[in-house]
Amino acid sequence: MKRALMLAALLTASAVPAFAGSDVGFDLNINVGNRPQVVVPAPPVAVVSPRVVFDQPPVFIAPPSLGFYVGVDIPYDIFYISGRYYLYQGNSWYVAPDYNGPWGATRYRSLPPGLRKHKLERIRYYRDDEYRVYRGDHDHYRGRYFRPDKEWKERRKEEREQWKEERKWEKEERKHRGKERGHDDD
Repeated sequence: MKRALMLAALLTASAVPAFAGSDVGFDLNINVGNRPQVVVPAPPVAVVSPRVVFDQPPVFIAPPSLGFYVGVDIPYDIFYISGRYYLYQGNSWYVAPDYNGPWGATRYRSLPPGLRKHKLERIRYYRDDEYRVYRGDHDHYRGRYFRPDKEWKERRKEEREQWKEERKWEKEERKHRGKERGHDDD
């Protein structure tokens, strides 16, 4: 009997290393309710600022059909509305405080309503049509246009100051005429 116990112990000891190398296991899971969802945020989208280069400040004209300024004689679709510049390039919209950038991506929904109101093809049509008029009658062009440079800003400021001064004198003159009407010396 001692011999049988010894043989059983020897067999058991020799079998343990064989089972230790195998991947045998037992797993029991009990879930109550829904599994928690793992939320992985989307990777940030890298937006590359467009490369826009101008030899000189572009001319902007305002076709009456649109109501905002459009850059002409340049290879870009660039617009000026409410003190900001908008650029359409590569199926994306960009916005900048100056005509030469820095450009930041913007959504279509964030564009000014005047710009969203028109399809890009229609804007190009109005731009080209008005530009033909501008080129043909440049010295006597009656439409609105500007070139965004420092001189233009200074001229605009001077014109505005002059306009304010004229308004002030007109107001003083009306006030003076009103006093004359009230005092009849006849």
